[in-house]
Amino acid sequence: MNIKGSKYHKIDKKLTKWMADVGILLLRISIGLIFTWFGVLKFFPGLSPAEDIASRTIELLSFGLIEENTAVLILAIWETVVGLGLITGIFLREVLLLLFVQMIGTISPVFLFPEEVFQIVPFVPTLEGQYIFKNLVLLSAGIVIGATLRGGTLTSEPIDENNHK
Repeated sequence: MNIKGSKYHKIDKKLTKWMADVGILLLRISIGLIFTWFGVLKFFPGLSPAEDIASRTIELLSFGLIEENTAVLILAIWETVVGLGLITGIFLREVLLLLFVQMIGTISPVFLFPEEVFQIVPFVPTLEGQYIFKNLVLLSAGIVIGATLRGGTLTSEPIDENNHK
């Protein structure tokens, strides 16, 4: 059976091309929606499950210069700006910088409040810990999006190693 000429191969090739064509756009929009959603929640006290630990983290990292209520407002604005920037594609370099800086703050509770992030340190995360660790996927998505800022794309075709430098 000739796999390359099979109906399966043709469908697979079309689907893979479609995924390569829209993958980065869909990744950017979906991550943008998450940031926007989580950011907007922080504008309404008590709605974000991360509000308490986030505000205490920012207060601690700022050596008390930014109080908890102000910290949540700053974070709400920050995340919403990142989300809207990803959705619209406007100022992507700056938006990704904000995303990467925010990720530093997001992972900080693992070191600042390990007793709240883990049921058993460092193996069994609490619900807040799981909320924090899912950000590794967001960070990785930001890296993939960033890799395309200079015109790079996903491709569904193998690279010819003999002609690729």
